[in-house]
Amino acid sequence: MKFNLLSKAGIFFFPLFLFLTSFGFLACKDNDVIEPVEKSVALDKDSISMEILETATIHPQFDINTKPKKSYSWSSTPSGIIDLKIDTADLSVTITAKAKGVAILTIQSVDGTVRASCKVNVKDDSDDSDVIKILTIGNSFSEDAVENYLYDLAAADGRKVIIANLYIGGAALSQHVTNVTNDSKSYEYRKINQFGNKTNTGSTAISYALADEDWDYISFQQVSQNSGMFSTFENTLPVLYEYVSQRAKNPDVKYILHQTWAYAQNSTHSGFANYNNDQMTMYQAIVNTYQQARTLVDIDIVVPAGTAIQNGRTSYIGDNFTKDGYHLSLGIGRFTAACTWFETIFNKDVTKNSFNPASLGETEIKIAKNAAHFAFLKPNEITDMSSFEDESGEGSFTRPVRIDFGGNTSSGGWNGFFGAGAGTTVNKLKDIDGQNSGVSLSITERFNGINTDGAATTTTDLAMPSSVSSTSYFGNSKAIFGGVLVEKSTLVVGGLNKDVKYKFCFFGSRMNVAAGESRQTKYTLNGKSSYYTVLEIANNNDKTACIQEIFPDADGKITLEVTSGESNTNSYGFYYLGAMEITPVP
Repeated sequence: MKFNLLSKAGIFFFPLFLFLTSFGFLACKDNDVIEPVEKSVALDKDSISMEILETATIHPQFDINTKPKKSYSWSSTPSGIIDLKIDTADLSVTITAKAKGVAILTIQSVDGTVRASCKVNVKDDSDDSDVIKILTIGNSFSEDAVENYLYDLAAADGRKVIIANLYIGGAALSQHVTNVTNDSKSYEYRKINQFGNKTNTGSTAISYALADEDWDYISFQQVSQNSGMFSTFENTLPVLYEYVSQRAKNPDVKYILHQTWAYAQNSTHSGFANYNNDQMTMYQAIVNTYQQARTLVDIDIVVPAGTAIQNGRTSYIGDNFTKDGYHLSLGIGRFTAACTWFETIFNKDVTKNSFNPASLGETEIKIAKNAAHFAFLKPNEITDMSSFEDESGEGSFTRPVRIDFGGNTSSGGWNGFFGAGAGTTVNKLKDIDGQNSGVSLSITERFNGINTDGAATTTTDLAMPSSVSSTSYFGNSKAIFGGVLVEKSTLVVGGLNKDVKYKFCFFGSRMNVAAGESRQTKYTLNGKSSYYTVLEIANNNDKTACIQEIFPDADGKITLEVTSGESNTNSYGFYYLGAMEITPVP
């Protein structure tokens, strides 16, 4: 009988194969679950020098590519020199310099096996003579002027500044006098330090702010509705000046009068009646009053912000420097005022300053800077800027133009349109790519006001952010609301090509409307012909209403009428306009 060695070998080989294979799988599995543990850490800075109130962020760098496995803590010795704020996501730390000295900043694992340190040298340059310190005693108009952009303009010119505003909304000189008499802690003390960091300390008295810094400039201003009435300065400004001048720490401090601006011609501010609701009457009264008021006390400087705004209004921007008829718009309005402050204080031509807000176009920046520069040269008269036209390639637009009704600012492809009264106008609307379209929009018949209860999130082709979808203008066609009956509202779209067809889409929303109630709104367009569409506004978050094709009239205009639809069951007849898109039709 033959002996089969292969067969016998197979008997022994197969168990051995199973054993080795199983062992290999087990070894593989064990290797998969073993993850590296960090053995060392380094900081992205070995040492750093800082000034008091300056901030910096330090990042740890571990010797592994994955998230560290150990737990860590940060510390500094001695205490009191720096403050620490730890980001648990990436274990970085943001430090704020608090006092002069040298601190050792350390990160260490809880088990003590991994650690790294950084030396932090805090210098005290708070008494640096190069720092210019500016304090305003004011209200929301000083907020408009100095809390935005002024620091950036100074920094771009290589200047260190500290800017503070003692803020009470609507505060008049008489209120400031009452507050100093009682040493009242009634102010928000809004302060921007020399590193650009802003703090807001509530319940502050003027006496505290005066003691806080050796101010180089201290500003006074009257509340806007009284700024053109000299009688409101006579018995108040001297008292306030006397209090401040006795407590100012800097013997060389200079005193400023902040000249405020006239209201927009369509302003509904009750104080506009002091000037017969006329912009030019108000502007001239302010100029005359501030010239007189500066003689009451030892005023060194008048910042002609009011003249700068009036200069800008003669440009193609028109009467669009305010967001509500009196407070400055967040973009070109505030930037124009800040430019005026910069040039007046530092005696530097602001048109040569390199700082440009990202939210403004090239021509808007040019107009703001030149309006301020001309005001500095001629502070008590208007300089005509009608020659300042848009240079950004305006022409027959091909991309959609979107308008946000009730929105303060233009951003994300949307044109902000703020001001529900007749006469509110926005010239040269921008398309969704930021190019000027040449299209203008004006309200000729008012809305009642602004609704802020629209949908926060929507699913329409307009891709609206919450800031757009949640606001709208409203009217009331059936019954008086808020003291007025607004049966319909009318807008005029101008600057269109009479030979081009346009598509119009509308959106509006009023959430939390009772089930079964209709707030249907009717939109009628009148151009070469007339068309209308309707939209249910109640609880709307996903629908728009469109008119697909309409030619403008012979003047390149289309008129939009907005009112309640026939199915509207609301007792007031509320109707709405929240957003509109205009698109040329090929």
